[in-house]
Amino acid sequence: MANVKLAVIYYSSTGTNYKMAKWAADSAEQTGAEVKLVRAPELAPEAAIAENPAWKDHYEATKDVVPEVTNDVLDWADGYIFSVPTRFGNLPAQMKQVLDMAGGLWGQGKLVNKVVSGMTSAQNSHGGQEATLLNLYTSMFHWGAIVVSPGYTDNSIFVGGGNPYGTSVSVDGEGNMQEDVEAAVRHQAKRTVDVTARIVAGE
Repeated sequence: MANVKLAVIYYSSTGTNYKMAKWAADSAEQTGAEVKLVRAPELAPEAAIAENPAWKDHYEATKDVVPEVTNDVLDWADGYIFSVPTRFGNLPAQMKQVLDMAGGLWGQGKLVNKVVSGMTSAQNSHGGQEATLLNLYTSMFHWGAIVVSPGYTDNSIFVGGGNPYGTSVSVDGEGNMQEDVEAAVRHQAKRTVDVTARIVAGE
């Protein structure tokens, strides 16, 4: 297998998407990929974060541990896995800014043929997960990236809720995942690395 450089890029307010990103990063590393786990910069004011204890606790626990994503990371990687919460059926502003700030790379053609896969979470199973992933992928089409969805390539997809666009999970008011998606996340990461390796070897 060709050497693969993978960036796992997440935004997480209370920790769900961070946990999914860590599963993905671990699974990708087990395949032999070189992985960077990075987070979108937080844009919310401290007052808003402080109003939600779970948000504040997660922010304080990770802000000095996980590095922020930069254009250098986007340029370095052969492929990306994004893990984001749903915001009204769309990407959170924090992740949208990451994509918007990549305009320079896009203009130089450095995002073409990057391999991309996405994961998401919401408060309920019809909370906009599929729309969020499709909105992410719309931006990726503009990049000229290669979208790799999990489809129904493994039984874990069905066990994890059956979303063919990317692993998605419902989260209750206490922050507990309502579906068992770890196996689906790990399969999606391995599939992303496999396809990325094929692209890299083809080059």
